[in-house]
Amino acid sequence: MTPSEFDFLKNFLKTRSGLVLSNDKQYLVESRLLPIARSSKLETLSAVIQALQKGGNRTLETEVIEAMTTNESFFFRDKTPFDHFKDTMLPALLASRSTRKQLKIWCAAASTGQEPYSLGICLKEDAAKMGGWRTRILGTDLSQEVLEKAKTGLYSQFEVQRGLPIQMLLKYFEQKGDMWQINAGMRAMVEWKKLNLLDSFSHLGEFDIVFCRNVLIYFDQATKTEILGRLAKALPEDGFLVLGAAETVVGLTDAFKPVPGKRGLFQRKPQADTKTAPASALGGRVAVGASSIR
Repeated sequence: MTPSEFDFLKNFLKTRSGLVLSNDKQYLVESRLLPIARSSKLETLSAVIQALQKGGNRTLETEVIEAMTTNESFFFRDKTPFDHFKDTMLPALLASRSTRKQLKIWCAAASTGQEPYSLGICLKEDAAKMGGWRTRILGTDLSQEVLEKAKTGLYSQFEVQRGLPIQMLLKYFEQKGDMWQINAGMRAMVEWKKLNLLDSFSHLGEFDIVFCRNVLIYFDQATKTEILGRLAKALPEDGFLVLGAAETVVGLTDAFKPVPGKRGLFQRKPQADTKTAPASALGGRVAVGASSIR
């Protein structure tokens, strides 16, 4: 792959998915795109790049984007956000939503579904408190392939062993040969939609909690700021945003405030307390961009 071809691919991925690819990642590009070159009978990476430059091959474009976005996930990943969900977010929202008894949760970049299903398990485990409540969990991702896997709720022995306590495996899953499938009741709790955070998500409506973990770290500062601004609009003033342990809103937006002592947990500020950063501070007009990277 020539330097100009690599530059084209970096721009292609940034424009289509928001992924910022550093110059030292050429080895990653080669390892992930060579199988696509072979399956597409294009033989070389240069031929793949030329086909992308020519345009019109939506299948190839989708395959390249999905190959370059990482989709690793596992049940109760990092544990701490799920402790925050049970100990902080859920009690606060059960109290403030006691009249309407409705809870809506969005998992952006949901990958193969372990995060939304983990939240569903948390809700089932707290069933005594959830009597009469309507809950909606939405999982979205850029990749249709991982969403199809998430919908089936079918996981290998290795996948269910990563973070899932044995008692929950036996309680909520059924063994299917050498695979495990989360039961129908749990699958019915989660709705799945293909979504690129590059596009508007205002049509999804408002949520009480948004999980958007381990996504912002892959984007430049302007893109992070733009995404956080739109996430703020998807939350009510007391709504919660959950980011990855290495992610923060500090220096990017003042629409959220950290929840004291709760790493990665932020709460929507009242609009009266929110100021918009001047365009000059963000380097001018911000371009939209994001992807489902895990």
